[in-house]
Amino acid sequence: MSSINIPDSTVVEFRLKGAVCLRGLFDLNWLESLATGLEKNFAAPGPDHTRYTESGKPGGFYDDYCNWNRIDEYRDFVMRSPAAEIAAKLTRSNASRLYHEHVLVKEAGTQEVTPWHHDLPYYGVNGNQLCSIWLPLDPVPQSACPEFIAGSHASGTLYYPRLFINHKNYADGVEGFESIPEIDQHRAEYEILSWDLQPGDCIVFHMRTIHGAPSTE
Repeated sequence: MSSINIPDSTVVEFRLKGAVCLRGLFDLNWLESLATGLEKNFAAPGPDHTRYTESGKPGGFYDDYCNWNRIDEYRDFVMRSPAAEIAAKLTRSNASRLYHEHVLVKEAGTQEVTPWHHDLPYYGVNGNQLCSIWLPLDPVPQSACPEFIAGSHASGTLYYPRLFINHKNYADGVEGFESIPEIDQHRAEYEILSWDLQPGDCIVFHMRTIHGAPSTE
């Protein structure tokens, strides 16, 4: 029997806007378990980890991924948490498949911003029933929340992936891709979605939805 209640109106909102905030669907025990896994991750980073904040600068921006098969808490979350059911319901699929988990940590006082991008070009997948779940382990004020361009997933445009460390395109010149628009210079022209989040809340967004994240200064 299903344990997750997602109203039909939220499924429609996800289809139309490409990002929704879901409240309180993850028990705090899951967050505590992931926090334990994160400490293990910090103590023994994976081969693909990156630290974007230079030594001596305030805060800290760090990422790592593809560690779920060596960190028990991550594996348990993948296999037993509500994440798969949430993804299936919002994408109207009968099943969910994991591509990978991705840890992003941006400490208070961090100056670096996450560049505007969408996820699809980074991954070896294609299709429309694709989503990412952004699950914070701590309260996140709207001022520090990732921002999403409503409806951008439906444009059909593919944008070059961008390097987080210097915000430059990579794979420039590949046919069928464009550079991300200068969103920050024209913010009033877009419907930008972001939320205040409490532990247990999450954001689910389509892998074609343009998004970025501010500094935490």
